[in-house]
Amino acid sequence: MVHGVSRRTEQPRLRPSDLRNLRRMGPYLWRYRGRVLAALICLVLAKLATVGAPLVLKRIVDALDGSRHAALVVPLGLLAGYGLLRVAMSLFNELRDTIFARVRYAAMHRLSVQVLEHLHELSLRYHLERRTGAVSRDLERGARSISSILNYLVFNILPTVAELALVAFILLHQYDWTFTFVTVATVVVYVGFTLGVTNWRMHFRHEMNALDSRANGQAVDSLLNYETVKYFNNERFEVERYDRTLRRWEDAAVKSQATMSLLNAGQGLIIAAGVTALMVLAARGVAAGAMTLGDLVLVNTMMLQLFLPLNFLGVIYRSLNYALADMVQVFQLLDREPEIRDRPDARPLRVGRAEVVFDEVRFAYQPERPILHGVSFRIPAGRRVAVVGPSGAGKSTLARLLFRFFEVDGGAIRIDGQDIREVTQQSLRRAIGIVPQDTVLFNDTLYYNIAYARPDASRREVVEAARLADLHDFIASLPQGYDTVVGERGLKLSGGEKQRVAIARVILKRPPILVFDEATSSLDSRTEQAILSALRQVSRHTTTLVIAHRLSTIVDADRILVLDRGRIVEEGNHAELLAAGGLYAGLWALQQEERELQGEARMLGVPI
Repeated sequence: MVHGVSRRTEQPRLRPSDLRNLRRMGPYLWRYRGRVLAALICLVLAKLATVGAPLVLKRIVDALDGSRHAALVVPLGLLAGYGLLRVAMSLFNELRDTIFARVRYAAMHRLSVQVLEHLHELSLRYHLERRTGAVSRDLERGARSISSILNYLVFNILPTVAELALVAFILLHQYDWTFTFVTVATVVVYVGFTLGVTNWRMHFRHEMNALDSRANGQAVDSLLNYETVKYFNNERFEVERYDRTLRRWEDAAVKSQATMSLLNAGQGLIIAAGVTALMVLAARGVAAGAMTLGDLVLVNTMMLQLFLPLNFLGVIYRSLNYALADMVQVFQLLDREPEIRDRPDARPLRVGRAEVVFDEVRFAYQPERPILHGVSFRIPAGRRVAVVGPSGAGKSTLARLLFRFFEVDGGAIRIDGQDIREVTQQSLRRAIGIVPQDTVLFNDTLYYNIAYARPDASRREVVEAARLADLHDFIASLPQGYDTVVGERGLKLSGGEKQRVAIARVILKRPPILVFDEATSSLDSRTEQAILSALRQVSRHTTTLVIAHRLSTIVDADRILVLDRGRIVEEGNHAELLAAGGLYAGLWALQQEERELQGEARMLGVPI
């Protein structure tokens, strides 16, 4: 992913990594090797027809030039043959395109699926650091680039090389060696000039890509955080930030276009010089009687047919370099190793009593900033254990480690005696359900979002889950019912409604272990009590870890752990912790005081 522009990563030549990336396209072609072979056969036939047409034209011109009654003398077979060669050239080219289309689009399809699958395998650490807009743009360009590269290779580069070889063979076989020398020399100078200038100006394209990704990331970020932008009146700030990046992109784009014009002018000059030199040689040969008028036409036609695709070869080479540059991001992403992997001998988690144990767990997101320091506790089967503490104490980290989004640095987490590092990730996460603090929904229907917990569930089961979460009546009151689209990230729903969707998901999933990660911290008191009632119903017979901010929500927990700076400093039930007069009692007193102030404010009609 591109976060910024770094000139050090821009190489002014085709790099070994580009060649490796080209080789990595092999599997995409091998799957359709029959089609690839058929397309290549059509390519060869088209080029034979392309080169054969000027040869027939030479014989026609010679016949016309050598007879006063040429119209009667020219064999109709030559005219028909010329027409058939022209038709064959077009027919085989179109047939090649049609046959190869499946290969191109299947490669795009497979690469896109492979990248999305790989993204889901990468760790939470990567997804916390990524910029969604930039990744989206990189993937879009990467999928398109594999199609472009295949297109350039099969439709442009290989045909041009084949035609050059055929033309050189005919010139060397039928004419003086100087014709072949001029042709090959022109091609060599042309290719050398094209490669040199294109490589010199490639850094402008890299810069454009980087700035394009950055600008797109900034735009997506500002839209995803629309409400925050509005809260702080930062619309102008966001637009100006986007504008600054696009101004730099514009400058790079203008430089890229200017240098491309310079390249095109130089290419035109080289081709003109080569064609002129060949025509001078042919004209001399005709004047000396060593060549016929048909030979002059043949040389001229062949050169035009050769240099026309050769002229586009410069564009193709530049486009190929651009496509390789676009592909780099995707293959770098595919090369990124997932932080969390199943062990070769990993087995499915066997859940019996569903007892959870944290044993001397140590963890740090960065080595210099430890989060947990030897945390140990046990959640007995069917019991409810709550973890409370100040912000930044490491409470939510416990849930992430239980789901194995990160690997512990020391100690172990066990479920029914099984270290979660020794079981498969899928079986582990299948056994755990969560109601998160911030429920993020898909921009789809309410039915889709509830059924997401178990896509194979019947409609009756989905409706029953919504009913148990006290959500069914609300959904039934909507004009479109369960088919109501919730908007991006569920923005059309209130906090309480989104939390109920999360509860309905958990009910539908029916996991033996539940995690409530500050599930009511952003709700008002009335909604909070309704949600708490639903949560108690859900967790009645399950092993439950409750991560709480509001202490009033966990007073009935079987055991309460007080976490401070990554260590458990107190534990007990609600009454025992109040009696101890420690950190928990202080937090309780503070929150009770806040509730009293809020109650007085409501009585006075003061907005809270």
